[in-house]
Amino acid sequence: MPDTARARRWPLATALLLLGSVGIAAAWILLADTRGAQSSWMAVIAALDAAWLLRLARARPGAVRAIAGTAATLLAIVIANWGIVASQLARPMGMVPWESALKLGPHHAWTLASLANSSVDLAWLAAGLVIAAVLSR
Repeated sequence: MPDTARARRWPLATALLLLGSVGIAAAWILLADTRGAQSSWMAVIAALDAAWLLRLARARPGAVRAIAGTAATLLAIVIANWGIVASQLARPMGMVPWESALKLGPHHAWTLASLANSSVDLAWLAAGLVIAAVLSR
């Protein structure tokens, strides 16, 4: 297959990865809100989803695909943690979670996410990134 045909697959792969990251993060936020816990094991699900989407888009195997899968997983982790913090802040302030998410600053989100994630949660997040790198290549 010519390189131009392979190059045309990356816009599809990028769109799928963005949509997948946002979708898995939304599911993660809802699960964490329902369970009242961080549910950091969802990082592994996000990694599996990213690897599957890259294969679905027929992205060329290699380092670029591994980086793309890892970046998509990292994006899902960031969005999910932002959303979990925002939903926890929204209740006492009388807001809906998306209002809180828009008003939440990065420093405040980082501080609250750091306090909410235990060492086990951080291990799950790291495992998700490693799994994404391995399965996406």
